Amino acid sequence: MSIVTLLPFIVLIGAMFLMTRSAKKKQQAAAQMRNEMQAGTGVRTIGGMYATVKEIHDETVLLEVAPGVHAIYAKNAIGAVLADEEYNRILDGADPIHGDEQPVVPDDASSLTAASADEAGAKGDKIDLGKTEATAAEPAVDEPAADKAKDTKAAEDTKDTKDTVKADADTVKDEKKSGDDEAK
Repeated sequence: MSIVTLLPFIVLIGAMFLMTRSAKKKQQAAAQMRNEMQAGTGVRTIGGMYATVKEIHDETVLLEVAPGVHAIYAKNAIGAVLADEEYNRILDGADPIHGDEQPVVPDDASSLTAASADEAGAKGDKIDLGKTEATAAEPAVDEPAADKAKDTKAAEDTKDTKDTVKADADTVKDEKKSGDDEAK
C-alpha cells in the first residue's frame, strides 16, 4: 500500500481525535464549573431556569427557585454559574450599562440613520411623503365604491349558499316523504 491510499484514513482519524479532544475539554470545564459552585451563588439550569444555590451534595444541588421554594437538581442540570452582577441584572431586569438612565427615543425616524438625516437637511428638514409626479398621473381608485362592490359580492355569495342549502334540505324532505309513501 502506498501513502496516498492511507492518507484519507489518517486525515479521518486525526479529525476524530481533534473533535473528541475539544468535546472532552468542554466537559472538563463544565465539571470544574459545577465543582466550584458555592452556596448563595446564582445559577442557570439547562432548562433555562434561574435559581440560587442553597446546598451542594455529591451528585445533587438544592436550589431556591423562588423565595421559600426549594428544589433538588442533579449537578449535571446546572448549565452555568453566574456572576453576582449578572444574576442580579437578570432577576431585577436592570441594565448595568445604562444604569438608571432611560433610553433616548427620537421624535421621528429621520434621525435614526445618517443618510436620511443628510437627505432631510438637503430638503429643508422636511420629508415629502406625498406622491411623486409619475404616480400622481395615475387615476385614483374610488375605494368606497370598491368596498361596496366587495360587500355586495359577499352578500350575493352568502345568499347563493343559503339557497343551495335550502334546496338540498327540500330535496331530502321530498325523498323521505316519497319513501314513506312507498312503504305504506
